[in-house]
Amino acid sequence: MVDGNTVGLRAQDLAAFRGERLVFRDLSFAVGPGGALVLAGPNGSGKSTLLRVLAGLGRLEAGILLWNGTDALVDLADHAARVAYIGHQDAVKPGLTVAENLGFYARLLGRGIGDALSALGLTELAELPARMLSAGQKRRLALSSLALTDAPLWLLDEPTLGLDTAAIARFGTLLAAHRARGGIVIAATHVPLPLGDVAELRLG
Repeated sequence: MVDGNTVGLRAQDLAAFRGERLVFRDLSFAVGPGGALVLAGPNGSGKSTLLRVLAGLGRLEAGILLWNGTDALVDLADHAARVAYIGHQDAVKPGLTVAENLGFYARLLGRGIGDALSALGLTELAELPARMLSAGQKRRLALSSLALTDAPLWLLDEPTLGLDTAAIARFGTLLAAHRARGGIVIAATHVPLPLGDVAELRLG
Protein backbone atom coordinates (compact mmCIF):
# COMPACT_ATOMS: atom_id res chain seq x y z
CA MET A 1 0.00 0.00 0.00
CA VAL A 2 1.28 3.50 -0.83
CA ASP A 3 1.38 5.76 2.20
CA GLY A 4 0.86 9.37 1.13
CA ASN A 5 2.17 10.64 4.48
CA THR A 6 5.59 9.02 4.11
CA VAL A 7 8.48 11.51 3.82
CA GLY A 8 11.82 10.37 2.46
CA LEU A 9 12.61 6.88 1.19
CA ARG A 10 10.73 3.77 2.28
CA ALA A 11 11.23 0.21 1.08
CA GLN A 12 8.49 -2.35 1.65
CA ASP A 13 9.08 -6.10 1.31
CA LEU A 14 11.77 -5.82 -1.38
CA ALA A 15 13.12 -8.90 -3.16
CA ALA A 16 15.79 -9.12 -5.87
CA PHE A 17 17.85 -11.69 -7.73
CA ARG A 18 21.43 -11.51 -8.94
CA GLY A 19 21.55 -13.86 -11.91
CA GLU A 20 19.41 -16.79 -10.82
CA ARG A 21 20.13 -16.42 -7.10
CA LEU A 22 17.74 -14.69 -4.72
CA VAL A 23 19.95 -12.29 -2.77
CA PHE A 24 17.33 -10.76 -0.48
CA ARG A 25 13.60 -10.81 0.15
CA ASP A 26 11.06 -9.27 2.57
CA LEU A 27 13.43 -6.33 3.04
CA SER A 28 11.86 -3.22 4.58
CA PHE A 29 13.35 0.02 5.90
CA ALA A 30 12.80 3.77 5.90
CA VAL A 31 15.16 6.76 5.85
CA GLY A 32 13.85 10.26 6.39
CA PRO A 33 15.31 13.63 5.35
CA GLY A 34 18.76 14.13 6.85
CA GLY A 35 19.02 10.43 7.63
CA ALA A 36 21.79 7.93 6.93
CA LEU A 37 21.65 4.16 6.54
CA VAL A 38 24.68 1.88 6.35
CA LEU A 39 24.30 -1.46 4.58
CA ALA A 40 26.46 -4.06 6.29
CA GLY A 41 27.10 -7.73 5.67
CA PRO A 42 29.58 -10.14 4.07
CA ASN A 43 30.53 -10.14 0.40
CA GLY A 44 27.71 -11.54 -1.68
CA SER A 45 25.01 -10.58 0.82
CA GLY A 46 23.32 -8.22 -1.64
CA LYS A 47 24.56 -4.76 -0.61
CA SER A 48 25.56 -3.69 -4.11
CA THR A 49 22.47 -5.29 -5.62
CA LEU A 50 20.26 -3.35 -3.21
CA LEU A 51 21.98 -0.07 -4.05
CA ARG A 52 21.46 -0.68 -7.76
CA VAL A 53 17.78 -1.46 -7.14
CA LEU A 54 17.41 1.72 -5.10
CA ALA A 55 19.05 3.67 -7.93
CA GLY A 56 16.62 2.24 -10.48
CA LEU A 57 19.45 0.35 -12.19
CA GLY A 58 18.53 -3.14 -11.01
CA ARG A 59 15.36 -5.18 -11.29
CA LEU A 60 13.02 -5.34 -8.33
CA GLU A 61 11.29 -8.72 -8.20
CA ALA A 62 8.86 -7.91 -5.41
CA GLY A 63 7.92 -5.10 -3.06
CA ILE A 64 7.67 -1.36 -3.59
CA LEU A 65 10.04 1.57 -3.18
CA LEU A 66 8.41 4.82 -2.09
CA TRP A 67 9.69 8.36 -2.36
CA ASN A 68 7.64 10.80 -0.29
CA GLY A 69 4.80 8.31 -0.29
CA THR A 70 4.61 7.56 -4.01
CA ASP A 71 6.09 4.77 -6.13
CA ALA A 72 9.69 5.90 -6.75
CA LEU A 73 10.27 3.64 -9.75
CA VAL A 74 7.13 4.32 -11.77
CA ASP A 75 9.04 7.04 -13.67
CA LEU A 76 12.73 6.12 -13.88
CA ALA A 77 13.70 9.48 -15.41
CA ASP A 78 12.21 11.33 -12.44
CA HIS A 79 13.91 8.94 -10.04
CA ALA A 80 17.30 9.37 -11.75
CA ALA A 81 17.06 13.13 -11.16
CA ARG A 82 16.82 12.62 -7.40
CA VAL A 83 19.64 10.05 -7.16
CA ALA A 84 23.41 10.44 -7.07
CA TYR A 85 24.93 6.96 -7.36
CA ILE A 86 28.63 6.23 -6.83
CA GLY A 87 29.33 2.59 -7.64
CA HIS A 88 32.16 0.34 -6.59
CA GLN A 89 34.05 1.20 -9.79
CA ASP A 90 35.16 4.79 -10.32
CA ALA A 91 33.52 6.36 -13.38
CA VAL A 92 36.70 8.21 -14.41
CA LYS A 93 37.84 8.75 -18.00
CA PRO A 94 41.63 8.20 -18.00
CA GLY A 95 42.27 10.32 -21.10
CA LEU A 96 40.81 13.46 -19.50
CA THR A 97 42.30 15.65 -16.81
CA VAL A 98 40.80 15.83 -13.34
CA ALA A 99 39.15 19.15 -14.26
CA GLU A 100 37.83 17.80 -17.56
CA ASN A 101 36.32 14.77 -15.85
CA LEU A 102 34.34 17.05 -13.55
CA GLY A 103 33.70 19.70 -16.20
CA PHE A 104 31.35 17.69 -18.38
CA TYR A 105 29.05 16.88 -15.46
CA ALA A 106 29.33 20.43 -14.11
CA ARG A 107 28.24 21.94 -17.45
CA LEU A 108 25.15 19.74 -17.50
CA LEU A 109 24.20 21.16 -14.12
CA GLY A 110 25.26 24.71 -14.90
CA ARG A 111 27.91 24.69 -12.18
CA GLY A 112 31.57 25.54 -11.80
CA ILE A 113 34.02 22.90 -10.63
CA GLY A 114 35.91 24.91 -8.02
CA ASP A 115 33.94 23.68 -5.02
CA ALA A 116 34.02 20.10 -6.26
CA LEU A 117 37.80 20.19 -6.66
CA SER A 118 38.33 21.63 -3.18
CA ALA A 119 35.81 19.33 -1.50
CA LEU A 120 38.13 16.31 -1.76
CA GLY A 121 41.43 18.17 -2.00
CA LEU A 122 41.91 17.91 -5.77
CA THR A 123 42.61 21.55 -6.67
CA GLU A 124 46.35 21.03 -7.16
CA LEU A 125 45.68 17.97 -9.35
CA ALA A 126 43.16 19.71 -11.64
CA GLU A 127 45.30 19.58 -14.79
CA LEU A 128 46.70 16.10 -14.20
CA PRO A 129 45.48 13.37 -16.59
CA ALA A 130 43.28 10.93 -14.69
CA ARG A 131 45.40 7.99 -15.92
CA MET A 132 48.19 9.29 -13.68
CA LEU A 133 46.11 9.28 -10.51
CA SER A 134 46.53 6.74 -7.75
CA ALA A 135 43.59 4.52 -6.81
CA GLY A 136 42.80 6.78 -3.86
CA GLN A 137 42.95 9.91 -6.00
CA LYS A 138 40.60 8.36 -8.55
CA ARG A 139 38.18 7.56 -5.74
CA ARG A 140 38.38 11.16 -4.54
CA LEU A 141 37.65 12.34 -8.08
CA ALA A 142 34.58 10.10 -8.31
CA LEU A 143 33.29 11.31 -4.94
CA SER A 144 33.94 14.97 -5.73
CA SER A 145 31.09 14.88 -8.25
CA LEU A 146 28.75 14.74 -5.26
CA ALA A 147 29.62 18.37 -4.55
CA LEU A 148 28.02 19.32 -7.88
CA THR A 149 24.63 17.69 -7.45
CA ASP A 150 21.40 18.75 -5.78
CA ALA A 151 20.10 15.16 -5.81
CA PRO A 152 18.57 14.45 -2.39
CA LEU A 153 19.36 10.71 -2.36
CA TRP A 154 23.03 9.63 -2.31
CA LEU A 155 23.68 5.93 -2.90
CA LEU A 156 27.30 4.97 -2.25
CA ASP A 157 29.06 1.63 -2.72
CA GLU A 158 32.23 1.33 -0.58
CA PRO A 159 32.79 5.10 -0.87
CA THR A 160 35.97 5.27 1.27
CA LEU A 161 37.81 2.47 -0.55
CA GLY A 162 41.41 3.60 -1.01
CA LEU A 163 41.01 6.89 0.87
CA ASP A 164 43.51 8.08 3.47
CA THR A 165 42.54 9.64 6.79
CA ALA A 166 42.57 13.23 5.50
CA ALA A 167 40.38 12.37 2.49
CA ILE A 168 37.92 10.49 4.70
CA ALA A 169 37.63 13.57 6.91
CA ARG A 170 36.93 15.77 3.87
CA PHE A 171 34.35 13.26 2.68
CA GLY A 172 32.71 13.39 6.11
CA THR A 173 32.31 17.15 5.76
CA LEU A 174 30.63 16.65 2.38
CA LEU A 175 28.24 14.07 3.84
CA ALA A 176 27.38 16.29 6.81
CA ALA A 177 26.56 19.26 4.56
CA HIS A 178 24.31 17.08 2.40
CA ARG A 179 22.42 15.79 5.42
CA ALA A 180 22.10 19.29 6.88
CA ARG A 181 20.22 20.25 3.70
CA GLY A 182 17.80 17.37 4.28
CA GLY A 183 19.60 14.92 2.01
CA ILE A 184 19.65 11.16 2.54
CA VAL A 185 22.72 8.90 2.47
CA ILE A 186 22.61 5.13 1.99
CA ALA A 187 26.02 3.46 1.81
CA ALA A 188 27.36 -0.08 1.57
CA THR A 189 30.60 -0.51 3.47
CA HIS A 190 32.84 -2.90 5.36
CA VAL A 191 34.44 -0.13 7.43
CA PRO A 192 33.09 2.68 9.62
CA LEU A 193 32.09 5.81 7.71
CA PRO A 194 32.38 9.43 8.88
CA LEU A 195 28.68 9.55 9.70
CA GLY A 196 26.99 10.47 12.95
CA ASP A 197 23.52 9.32 13.99
CA VAL A 198 23.42 6.50 11.46
CA ALA A 199 21.20 3.41 11.27
CA GLU A 200 22.46 0.02 10.11
CA LEU A 201 20.78 -2.58 7.94
CA ARG A 202 22.60 -5.93 7.98
CA LEU A 203 22.12 -8.21 5.00
CA GLY A 204 22.89 -11.89 4.61
